[in-house]
Amino acid sequence: MSETSPTPPTPSKRGQLLWPALAVIGVLGTGSLIGSWLLSGGDSAQTGPTGEVRRGDLTISVTESGSLRNRDQVIVTNRVEGRTTILWIIEEGRYVERGDLLVELDSSDLEDRLIEREISVQNAEAVYIRAQQELKVTESRTQSEIAQAELTLRFAILDRDKYLGDDGEYAQELDRLQSNIGLAEEQMFRARQEFEDSKSLADRGFITPLELERDRLAYQRATVDLRIARGNLRLLEEYAHERRRQQLESDVVQARESLARTEMRAEADVVQARANYNARRQELDRQRQQLERLKTQIQMCRIVAPAAGMVVYETSVNTGRRGNREPLEAGQEVRERQELIYLPASEGMVAEVSVHESALDRIEIGMPARITVDARPGRVFNGVVRRIAPMPDAQSIWLNPDLTVYNTQIEVDARDLRTGMSCRAEIIVDELTDVLYVPVQSVIRYGGNHYAYVVTARGARPRRVEIGMDNNRVVHIRSGLQEGDRVLLAPPLHERLDGEAGEPPATAPASDEPAPPRAGETTAVSAGPVEAS
Repeated sequence: MSETSPTPPTPSKRGQLLWPALAVIGVLGTGSLIGSWLLSGGDSAQTGPTGEVRRGDLTISVTESGSLRNRDQVIVTNRVEGRTTILWIIEEGRYVERGDLLVELDSSDLEDRLIEREISVQNAEAVYIRAQQELKVTESRTQSEIAQAELTLRFAILDRDKYLGDDGEYAQELDRLQSNIGLAEEQMFRARQEFEDSKSLADRGFITPLELERDRLAYQRATVDLRIARGNLRLLEEYAHERRRQQLESDVVQARESLARTEMRAEADVVQARANYNARRQELDRQRQQLERLKTQIQMCRIVAPAAGMVVYETSVNTGRRGNREPLEAGQEVRERQELIYLPASEGMVAEVSVHESALDRIEIGMPARITVDARPGRVFNGVVRRIAPMPDAQSIWLNPDLTVYNTQIEVDARDLRTGMSCRAEIIVDELTDVLYVPVQSVIRYGGNHYAYVVTARGARPRRVEIGMDNNRVVHIRSGLQEGDRVLLAPPLHERLDGEAGEPPATAPASDEPAPPRAGETTAVSAGPVEAS
């Protein structure tokens, strides 16, 4: 006998979320009673509630609640920064053409800020012009200082070369002093000869003593002149020349270093002046951008229709999914980027549902789905999964940190539905034909493996099974059980949880069935979706 999973009634989302928790509590309570009974040495585990291993067709699906909206629609949002107040809004349900006024927002605060920004722009322009002139003055001044330093260096080099060159001042002075020495030596030699001759003539009485004294003084003066000439040469070579050479070399070095300092200082001054100029220019640009931004913001306070369509308030579409919210009306505050109005652009519809993270790895884009609509009882619409959000819904996490859901869009094959209708979507993960399945609560996980307690003549005995996917009611059995076997719906629990160290259930040596866990041990119950190991 084959059995398929019927489409469940449409529960509320709160009931859907509480069902797994209630199932866990019920199974844990039942397992605790049975475990306590086993610890006392009883043998009535086989008399507990049991289920039959059946064969038939099995539908694996994920069912979630959501709402409908048009597949192609233009979303009108508030692009004014911060929070602003609605002064006027078009009534819902009206058909508008492109360019028609939809919403008018309060712009009084923006207009006041616009006047202040215009004053700031004028001040920034004045500062910018001043920085521009200062940059030109700094570049001109530094160029003059560098030219003066280069000229000083050239003069220092010329002075040094003029003194130390082959025909320079030093060479000429050296030649002059050497020439003076030669002349002084010649004069002294002649004066000495005349003095010697005068002494001989004076001894013979040919000249007077006065003439002799004159020649002696002339000889003595020539001797002093020679000594002075030689002294001048020594002073030049040992003192004056060296001092002048070092002074001129130092002047060149100092002039070269002064030029380098002037260039670096000039570069620093120009860089600082240019940085100040760039900063003032950027500040002016920023002020102008802020001015234009305020003008744009004021223009955005008048929201017009980007396309033709019927006006649908965002609050009318998303009330059920995002909590109770007041409808849009004049006097209400809206935030930046808040969706205000939807303008449907086609008759195609999509169902927006939130898929729990535990079922996310089962669904894929392109999977078929069956959609039921509360406003269309008795009708089932076909659909296809078109989009799965890559990130969880931030608003759901903010409202409930323990609830992680992913927004999923399903394209619905229907033309007589309307935006905002509540719906329930069943995403078909797989449709299995002629397979074995058991109630999902009859399978437990122990030591990384899955087990089911099979009722035998000796009592309920654990048997290792290989499972497939489940639909939260029954689970596909790949191997380990046979059609007609009866299994415990409330198998005993073990203390060791999945992934902890411990021995798996022992296998009875006389049969192919594993031995039951030892008394005093408990295990985790698979109350939710069970995946293949």
